[in-house]
Amino acid sequence: MRSSLLTGAIAAALSFSGYAAAADAEAWKSRSIYQVMIDRFARDDGGSVDCKLYEFCGGTWKGLTNKLDYIQGMGFDAVQISPVIKNEDKNTAVGEPYHGYWSEDLTQVNPKFGTKEDLKNLVDELHKRDMLLMVDVVVNHMAQEFDNVVPPKIDYSVFKPFNDKKYFHPYCNVTEWENATDYQNCWLYPYGIALADLKTESSDVVSLFTKWIKDLVSTYSIDGLRIDAAKHVNDEFLPQFVQASGVFALGEVLTGVTEDMCRYQNKSKNLLPGMPNYLDYYPLNAAFNGGSFERLGEIRAQAQDSCNDTLALGTFIENHDMPRFASQNDDLALAKNAMTYVIMNDGIPTVYQGQEQHFKGGATPENREPLWTSSYNTSAPLYVLAQTLNKVRKNAIKKSPDYIKQTSTVLIADTNHFCQSKGPAENSVVFCVTNKSSKGDSYQMPVGGFRDSDEVVEVLSCATSTADGLGQITAYMGAGEPKVWVKKSALEGTDICTKTTVDGPKKENGAVSKGAATGVLMAAVLGTASLLL
Repeated sequence: MRSSLLTGAIAAALSFSGYAAAADAEAWKSRSIYQVMIDRFARDDGGSVDCKLYEFCGGTWKGLTNKLDYIQGMGFDAVQISPVIKNEDKNTAVGEPYHGYWSEDLTQVNPKFGTKEDLKNLVDELHKRDMLLMVDVVVNHMAQEFDNVVPPKIDYSVFKPFNDKKYFHPYCNVTEWENATDYQNCWLYPYGIALADLKTESSDVVSLFTKWIKDLVSTYSIDGLRIDAAKHVNDEFLPQFVQASGVFALGEVLTGVTEDMCRYQNKSKNLLPGMPNYLDYYPLNAAFNGGSFERLGEIRAQAQDSCNDTLALGTFIENHDMPRFASQNDDLALAKNAMTYVIMNDGIPTVYQGQEQHFKGGATPENREPLWTSSYNTSAPLYVLAQTLNKVRKNAIKKSPDYIKQTSTVLIADTNHFCQSKGPAENSVVFCVTNKSSKGDSYQMPVGGFRDSDEVVEVLSCATSTADGLGQITAYMGAGEPKVWVKKSALEGTDICTKTTVDGPKKENGAVSKGAATGVLMAAVLGTASLLL
């Protein structure tokens, strides 16, 4: 059956450039996404309540609508929300379906989160603000409470529209995570809840799913999709599903192996237009937790060679499936560096709710804390940082649309630093992140990416520098803080760094660390040289 769908899959893949004009890949590349888990973002009344993290906490679509100022105030212009479909509604051995991933009836919205009108009102309000909506969808399975006696005893008749056993694979548990036949045809995580695995190679299943997604997108004016567990469905299903939706999609392919991810997005087999960038996620986390940025540089180079469009990948350091960044190390300077990489990197920045409040939850469900526990603090350091970085990114795109069309140039990728230049020469943005933490020493290092005599502003400190004959400026590093430089002329007419000072050595700890400066000198020179070739 899989091969019988090949012709349709290829035709769909070749049509990726034909998404709805308001929400194609290019439109999404210019956006910054804020990821929301509806049950944990805001309640109808905007109030706070204590709750158990494996049960419903009361967040709703109306609550999110009422708190859009909080998201827009950080500079995010797109919102990704958790699934909207009616779920299995029991308190199982692994908790309640507060997250929305246990689909039961695709024909109804989830009453726990509100009414159809509430969801439409949310979309209307987002669009009034020129913000886009991305909705998470589940296509791998339907869900039912499970007594942990295998094989699961499933009442298929309650599923809509897949109300017959014929739409599902026979039961087997995924055990071979490197074997596509196993992880695409067997059932995931059989404990407390049975995730009945849909036969996505079946033309009947494809037909029902494509009709459903067309109706969902049309009814609620959805601008984009995140496809949950995309790796676990039939390959040829994906381009047909995305094409039917008419919008851009990020398909979840949870792997840190370049060839495993990029096979979903390459010239010969374009299965997905975009994916959350797990290729960056793993080496980035490692670099901030005792590792080196060298591996990150290597992986990025591999991805640019193997993937069709790394600019359509979603850059992130936190999501609802992974432990919070601060659960591993709660140093605020490291968190600032991580946020800087996410927003200033190639691709589509994606920030998960609570990252801006430095939440520290570990594995699921600890990483799904209600946001109201932060009192929606708009003065939190990471909130303010995201606000500034989004302003810088939007300004760069406004000054030059090519900013989001060109991959960045890595200037330095060593043990302690990752620096890159992005955008055309007349409008380049350069950033450096470091893993030295708030206990880091003070030192100077040369950073390239500019042109002779360019006047630049480091926008996180509003300090100015002038590039030398090699296009380098001196970076005055200290306390493990990230740095972002923009040409001074590019900031004219904005509210970014309206008052500046001249950059200079950091006074804390006194002397400059010559070892740190010398260790990056050659990398910086080589990075500048690469820009001149």
